[in-house]
Amino acid sequence: MLIDSHVNLHGEKFADDLPEVITRAKAAGVKGMLNICCNIKDYEATVNVAKLSEAIWASVGTHPHDAKENPNITAQQLVDLALHPKIIGIGETGLDFHYGYSSEAEQRFNFQAHIEAARELQIPLIIHTREADDLMRKILDREMSKGTFPALLHCYTSGLELAKDAIDMGLYFSVSGIVTFKNAHDVRSIIEIMPDERIMIETDCPYLAPVPHRGRRNEPAYVHEVCQGLAEVKGWTYEEAAQHTTNAFFNLFQKADRGLLWD
Repeated sequence: MLIDSHVNLHGEKFADDLPEVITRAKAAGVKGMLNICCNIKDYEATVNVAKLSEAIWASVGTHPHDAKENPNITAQQLVDLALHPKIIGIGETGLDFHYGYSSEAEQRFNFQAHIEAARELQIPLIIHTREADDLMRKILDREMSKGTFPALLHCYTSGLELAKDAIDMGLYFSVSGIVTFKNAHDVRSIIEIMPDERIMIETDCPYLAPVPHRGRRNEPAYVHEVCQGLAEVKGWTYEEAAQHTTNAFFNLFQKADRGLLWD
């Protein structure tokens, strides 16, 4: 039983064959998935994908790259949108200083609104962080001291110190196809210390296709290879990795109904 905890199926890269993509995922053992909103303007499209099946859920949020497009976003806006029964998480949100598509000030303002919404609703905050370790640590430490909220560091590729702090704060982690990349030694070394009960898997499709699919469009069926890669790093059997990651998903995303999974 596999859950793909982070997919992006509402974009143009899946416009022509989405039903077939979902069929292939089911055939590969995927029992459910979470479709991620990366910009508020895509909220309706994100939810519409989730409406295709009871075993597909959605989130609401704006990626740090697109923070400049939602300069006045409020926690209340996010809360109102998150009341939809298909919405089980807030995000993807966070900090990304690699490309500088949005300024630090815009990203911080955007991130703060998402944090406040997650705290109010007590549903998971889905965090993207890249080249922002020190600031992310400071913000999470400060905000958790105001009142805790469930959170997930998705597709974790950041440093050891942030990982250790996140572990201490009770955050969850998700592992992507990067775990299978030949030179991703640092990523695998951090996965080794992640708490067994707080790890889940994702494809982040259409990006980051795992080996042996690198260079192709990623899709949920390939979460099978992510699970295998995680099992090898953790010293688990494939079945143990599938069980750990599925349990972690439902322990974190408590609005998701396990009884709705595909047979």
